[in-house]
This record gives sequence, C-alpha cells and structure tokens, in this order.
Amino acid sequence: MRELPAPRAPRRPVERCHHGLCEIDDYAWLRDPGYPKVTDPAILAHLEAENAWFAAAMAPMRATIRSLEAEMRSRILDEDEGVPWREGDWLYRWRFEKGCEHRRWYRAPVSAPQEWRLILDEPTLAADAKAFRLAGWAVSPCGRLLAFATDRDGSERFMLEVRDLETGETVDGPIPDTIGTPVWAGANGRTLLYRRLNAEWRPDRVMVHRPGADPADDEPLHVEDDPGYFVHLALSQSRRFVLVSSASHDTSEVRAYPSDDLALPPRLFAPRREGHEYEVDHLGGRFLLRSNARHPDFDLLETGEDTPEERHWRPLLTGGDGRYVIGFVPFERAIAVLVRDAGVERLLLCDPDGGIRPVELEEEIGHISFGPNREADQDHVRIAFESLATPPSVIDVDLAAGGRQLRKVQHVPGFRAEEYETERLMIRGHDGIRIPVSLVRRRTGGGQERRPGPLHLYGYGAYGMGMTPTFSANRMSLLDRGVAFAIAHVRGGDEMGREWYEEGRRFLRRNTFHDFIHAALGLIERGETRAGAISISGGSAGGTLMGVAANWRPDLWAGVVAHVPFVDVLNTMLDESLPLTPIEWPEWGDPLRSKDAYRYIRSYSPYENVMAQDYPPMMVTAGLNDPRVTYWEPAKWVARLRERRSDPGPVILKTEMGAGHAGRSGRYAHLEEVAEEYAFILACHGLIDL
Repeated sequence: MRELPAPRAPRRPVERCHHGLCEIDDYAWLRDPGYPKVTDPAILAHLEAENAWFAAAMAPMRATIRSLEAEMRSRILDEDEGVPWREGDWLYRWRFEKGCEHRRWYRAPVSAPQEWRLILDEPTLAADAKAFRLAGWAVSPCGRLLAFATDRDGSERFMLEVRDLETGETVDGPIPDTIGTPVWAGANGRTLLYRRLNAEWRPDRVMVHRPGADPADDEPLHVEDDPGYFVHLALSQSRRFVLVSSASHDTSEVRAYPSDDLALPPRLFAPRREGHEYEVDHLGGRFLLRSNARHPDFDLLETGEDTPEERHWRPLLTGGDGRYVIGFVPFERAIAVLVRDAGVERLLLCDPDGGIRPVELEEEIGHISFGPNREADQDHVRIAFESLATPPSVIDVDLAAGGRQLRKVQHVPGFRAEEYETERLMIRGHDGIRIPVSLVRRRTGGGQERRPGPLHLYGYGAYGMGMTPTFSANRMSLLDRGVAFAIAHVRGGDEMGREWYEEGRRFLRRNTFHDFIHAALGLIERGETRAGAISISGGSAGGTLMGVAANWRPDLWAGVVAHVPFVDVLNTMLDESLPLTPIEWPEWGDPLRSKDAYRYIRSYSPYENVMAQDYPPMMVTAGLNDPRVTYWEPAKWVARLRERRSDPGPVILKTEMGAGHAGRSGRYAHLEEVAEEYAFILACHGLIDL
C-alpha cells in the first residue's frame, strides 16, 4: 500500500476529571458544538481531507476495486421477487426490477391472485436522497390506507406518510421525527399509532393519529420518562391488542391496550424489574410470553386475558439444559418457536395439547428466521434458512404434519455450493471456556494438503446479539482468492445462551476481547492460518473489539477494518446528553456515578489505550449523520493512532458525508464500499499488486 502523507489533526488539549482521575483529550474539538448539525468549517475541512487521503491511498487499488465491484454485481439478479404472503384479503410481495437499487411493493386480492398492483415505489421515494431506508409500512384493516416511514439522510429520523391506495393521494404527512413501523388500531382503520423521537433521538412516546387530522393535534398514548428506556410498538397476532413496551438492554415492561378502544386501561404484565426481559403476544383468548423471570435462557409461557400478572404465568416450554428460547409466533394450530440448542438454531412446534415437535431441516448449522406470518389461521409457518455456504431459502413448514415446502432458493449466479466447505470449531479460551468459531473456506483440489493461509476473522460480541452463520455472495470474492472466513462467537453475544451474554458485559467486558484473540490463536494452532496472516473486521460495538484487538495484539493481524467503530467508549459513557448513553449504562457501566466502572472502561477503551507501538494497516469508516456511533469517535481515534503509532503503516478514514450508521443504501450503491474493504483486505494479505 502506497505510503502517503496523512492529514494531521491539530492537538487542542482538554482536561476532564471524574472521581479524582483526569484524562487529556487532544481531539475533543472534532465534536461540533452544534451537533447533530455539523457546520464547523475546521471539522468539515478535516473530514474532507481525510476522505481525499482515503481516495489517494486507495487509488493504486482502483482497478481491483472495479473488478471486485463487477464480480459482486454479477452475483445479483437484475430482476428478483419475493414469495407472496397473505394479510387479510390481500396478497403482498416485493420486486426488484432491472437497474433499481430499491424494492417495489405490490399487492393482489386473494380472490384474484394475478392482479398485482403497485402500492409503494421505493425507487421513486429514494430519488435524490443522500441515503434511503424504508422503516416499514402497514395497510389499514379496511385495506385502503397505507402508512409508511422513510429516512432520506441516514439520521434515522423517519418521515411518516399516509397514502390512499385507491386514489394514490397523500392523506397525511410527512410527519417528522418518527421511527419504526406504524401500527393501525381497531377494525375500522381510522387510528394510526407511531413512535416519536425526542430532541435527543430517543423514542420516548407512542402517538395517536387520526388520518386526515392535523398531526400537531396528535396525542400521546404512552410516554416513557426514564431516558434509560426506549419505547417499542407492535400489534398482537390476534390484532386485538396494541403492545407497548418500554425496554433497556436487559429490562422490559409491557402494556397491552385494547385495539378497539385505546381509552380503556392497559393490561400491565410485570412492572419493570432490573434484569427481567419479556415480550408478549396474544391469540386464542390468551397472552403468550417469552420471559427470563424463571430461567435466564427464557421460557415460553401463557396466561389468561384477564390475568396478565406474573403470578398467573404458566410454562409451555422451558429454557435451560442448553436450550435458549429466542423467539416465537403463535398460530391457531401451533406455536412456532425458535431456540438454540448448544448454540445450534432449531425450529420447534408447540401443539395445543402441550406436545413439542422438532422440525428437521436439511442442514444442521445455519441461521433460521421467521418470515411474514401475519394470519393466525394459516396452515404453515414461513421461515428462511441460510448458512455460510448455503444461499437463503424460503420454506413453509406445515403446522400439523411438520412437512416442508421449499418456496424459493435465492439464485446466486456463479455460485456452486460444492466448491466450499464449512466447519464449526470449539476453541479453548483464556479461562478454559470453549469459544465457537464458524469457518468457511474454498475446498482444496483433489489430494492437495491444506496449509496455513490467509484468513479473515469477524467479531461483534455485545448486547446479547449473536452473530449467526449467514450467507454472503460478496464473500465469495475473498474465498475464491484463497482467503478463508471465520466468525468468532465471542462472549457478549448470546450464541451459547444468556450466560454467554452476561459474561461479556459490564465488568466482564474484557472476556469478549480475550475470546476474540484466543479464537485467532486457536485457528493458528489448528493450522488454518498463521500470525500476521489474519485480517479482522467488526462494526459499531464490534469496532470496540477491533480497537482492543489492535491495541493488545497488533502482531497477530495483517490488517484491521473497523466500520463506524465505537472506540471512544469512556467519553461517550460520560456524556449523558448523547441519545444512547443512558440506555447503554446497563451494558457498559456508568462511569459518571461509579469509579469502578470508570476505571474498568478506561482499562480497555480503544481511544485511551492507543500506544506507541507498531500497528497493522487499518481502514476505518464513519457516517456524518450517524446517531448511534457519532462521527467524531472514529475521527478522534484515527488522529490519535497517527500521533502515537511507531510505524509508518497506513490508517485511513472514510466518512460518508450524507449517510449514517448503515452507510450507503441500495443493493448496488453499497458494493463500492464492500469492494474497497475487500481490496484493502487483499492488499493486506499481499494478494494484489499495487
């Protein structure tokens, strides 16, 4: 990689003291005082200079980037469509049409399934948008009104609109500062509910809107006063209840409002209690709950409509003994339940008589997710399945007999499954625990001995969000060039159950980092790769992991890719004016009020722990409009890395000036970003000429 002079951010020291401990932050000035608006000329000039240097650093790889992007694009079908699903009297489906970045959505009457009509045109909505995302949409029970919410700049402040599907006219909107999918209440379709964001980007209330009325007159149905909780909104499977939950990362509280009369008092299931997480649905005259009140790995429970209190909850399916209950969908014929057994995802059917039936799929190791399952009386549950070497498929599982009907397999031009192989390894950690690692590689030729080679290792490990072994057509561009790919299922995620999560948060956070490093060491010991031949990547909270891994064991890595990395952990957790800080304290600790939390976070926070040592080449990305990981975190980190590192290796930063946490939108537009990342990885492994 060509050596070029990098931008140098000026040092403007600011001292901050807490609990008698002081830190000097030379780059705090990179935070615009007017945030979320960023107008400071010096800040913008610095970010633009970083972008210019990124482009110059990547220029020698431009031919490779173009080739990679063309490869990736060739694996995308120009025209594609989803499997139709039923909702009320209508069938719905999406389509990608040639040259379009985004989907178009259609519907047809159940009675005339060939008469498809366009109801939502994302390509038109996305025209001229800096970044585009559809949060979700909902059709009123009468079938006439469509409510949908869009974000056009990556800020995740969505604009809500209501459209008349018969006339095509806009009835309401745009209503600003919303988030998530709206919900229609009642059978007449004259009440729309949505979540509103406050000035700090916290969804703190559910609003009631009457189509055609002035949104300024909308009244709150529920308001959450605690900044450590976000409000969530859903409609029960029976459509009889609106479910409003207040939740932090480890605690929840759910209320059920009668859909036909929101003025009636809601049913409260269990007042919030630290560490108690639960979710609720309703069907067949009973409420169904997933709760960790009795077992940390969650149970599936039921209770009567008029007895919502926790003392009345009765178990239907228990967690424990390696079984972790992760989700469910109720139907009249059975309840479909997703579990992990010893880290392997399974689908179970719970019958009305209490029987439990496992559903066998063709592959054991992979990722199962629920598809659209909107009708309680349907005779099947729709799921999707994929694995590291199996493209996504849509499967309808018969609720009575358990039989499977394959509805669609995603066609990936040029992909041949027999050319790849996968393994699930268990690698010993620093404290003796076994760390799962999912591995995919290209098969070696007949009789060829496999030698330690280049490998790319991915990790996340936070919030109890398990990293599932999913398929990526783009990843073929690494595999086909001899780079194996692995996921380290480190603690902090929930791949091995709730305890796996608990052992990677707060004062056990360092386990996450040890696990990742020991996963790499285990792969070296097994002969899969060697020290200095491992590139690594992670994003957001996974970016914390990248920063720590680079600080602790820079010798192991050929290169580091950190997407929107959460690397200024201590300063962010000290700033309760930021939208996510109060809700993050249960995850990371509260250094404002706890000296122990301050010391512990300070011990690993990547920004504070950059050292005068050699670092591997590093690629870092950011989004100017990102409300989750603010743009200045990566910018400050890169500035400090350049200041302190002892080697001249490249550290390059690219800030998307019109996007947020998710980067560019569209099925083609983001390919350039992926191609740049892969070219960087291949260069780090010495697999492309510069």
